Amino acid sequence: MAPDPITLELYRHRFSGIAEEMGITLQRTSYSPNIKERLDFSCALFDGAGRLVAQAAHIPAHLGAMPDSVAAALAVFDSWQPGDVVILNDPYFGGSHLPDITLVSPVFLDEGHDEHAGGSDLNVAESDVTHASPSAPHFFAASRAHHADVGGMSPGSLPLSTELYQEGIIIPPLKLYEGGELVESLLDLILRNVRTPDERRGDLAAQRAAHAVGERRLRELTTRHGNDELLAYAGHLRKYSERLTRAAIRTWPDGSYTFEDPIESVIDGHTTAAPIRVTATIDGETVTFDFSGTCPSIYGSLNAPLSVTRSACYYVVRCLVGEDVPVNAGCFAPVQVDAPPGCLVNARPPAAVAGGNVETSQRITDAVFGALAQALPDRVAAAGQGTMNNCTMGGENADGSPWTYYETLGGGMGAHPQGDGFSGAHVHMSNTLNTPVEALEMAYPLRLTRYHLRRDSGGAGKHRGGEGIVREYEILRPTTATILSERRAIAPWGLAGGDPAAPGRNLLIDTDGSEEELSSKVTRRLQPGQRLRIETPGGGGWGRKT
Repeated sequence: MAPDPITLELYRHRFSGIAEEMGITLQRTSYSPNIKERLDFSCALFDGAGRLVAQAAHIPAHLGAMPDSVAAALAVFDSWQPGDVVILNDPYFGGSHLPDITLVSPVFLDEGHDEHAGGSDLNVAESDVTHASPSAPHFFAASRAHHADVGGMSPGSLPLSTELYQEGIIIPPLKLYEGGELVESLLDLILRNVRTPDERRGDLAAQRAAHAVGERRLRELTTRHGNDELLAYAGHLRKYSERLTRAAIRTWPDGSYTFEDPIESVIDGHTTAAPIRVTATIDGETVTFDFSGTCPSIYGSLNAPLSVTRSACYYVVRCLVGEDVPVNAGCFAPVQVDAPPGCLVNARPPAAVAGGNVETSQRITDAVFGALAQALPDRVAAAGQGTMNNCTMGGENADGSPWTYYETLGGGMGAHPQGDGFSGAHVHMSNTLNTPVEALEMAYPLRLTRYHLRRDSGGAGKHRGGEGIVREYEILRPTTATILSERRAIAPWGLAGGDPAAPGRNLLIDTDGSEEELSSKVTRRLQPGQRLRIETPGGGGWGRKT
């Protein structure tokens, strides 16, 4: 039967509201400032076949790739019971990069399941684990959170690595909980391989608490409306989104559009351009992104698994089809992503990928937008800052306890046909917040000495690109710092005659006031009194300035 349109809209918000509430729970119960303050996490619901039902408005780089995480869990485990929780972070088995730890748990809605408050060494505040005979789950709850350290060769686990094994602990899909019982040996193994085990324990507990909320809300819906209606409308929403997405793509002009945008590969301090080439082919109600011509995997951590590439392509299509389309698996059905195996955007193990999820994803996004700008010149903005300006630090506090810090920094958004770009914004694949100065100085042996917009960094044009920011850290304890950034040598491009933006800069200011310009990818051991300044790129301008 055809769905009732009013009921369909209600279920759209019911499902997305559950994902949003899961995110609020994760934020409020988390330990690390990276999750609690910056909101570097994502939550979503999937149906029993692993198809996305709804997501919260969280991190684009996470959410487009999370279906691969659920698919990886389903590929390994064909038997589920209430209380199971699968953990994984393997970039070549459903993950993105190692700091992004994903949890996947089944949701059973059969009436008659007994409520069970499962015990936990993770100190979950809310537990709605249910127990029943093993059967096929009706839904899956999933969360992905960027953990501020998962081991590896430098604090923060975004090192200047050359192979995956240097980046931290690799977790294939494994059951962290079986039937509500914690697999303590697995948790012990994970925590022994990270620098800040107490923080990791707390953040994993927060993820599990989020899943408990998601399960409880789904069970409340089935109690009120029944399993049949709940499951039927999950399917109706998927088909509805697919119809809307196909209808939107049909309005785009058919043809093939090619664009190339390089990423900055740094080897032994020398920067070379590693091209990302994409051809977008619009054919009726489908679009295919072909990355043939992209360079092979490179020596360094900028390689991206295919799940990250898909995520960037899905994000661009989602931006262009409009906000009225519910985000679920139906949005992805008309989109095909092809990339040669072993290339920069379809890496093969053991290629390093720490920077692929955070930096290469941004350049893939720029390249795909650049291609579609040729088809939709009145819809696409100039390039934004094109980087997350990743900054990781770590060391020991005065009492000998370890600390690790991670942050991505905002910059300029590209100008667009309707107006100027935003300034100091997290553009495209990030969508996080900053760490407030008060929270940063309370949690870490750091002091913020500058934090302001970077004037005149946006590209000029009929509409001006947004401004980058300047953020300067004074080091208070011996610290190992790593910067993983882009758009330091190659500026964000303008569109329709607009000027490019100012590229970013990384500076080390010594105690005597002397300045050293640092590479876009660098690790340094810093001493008290030294300052690290990051000047982020602006956004490109749009249209010729009259």
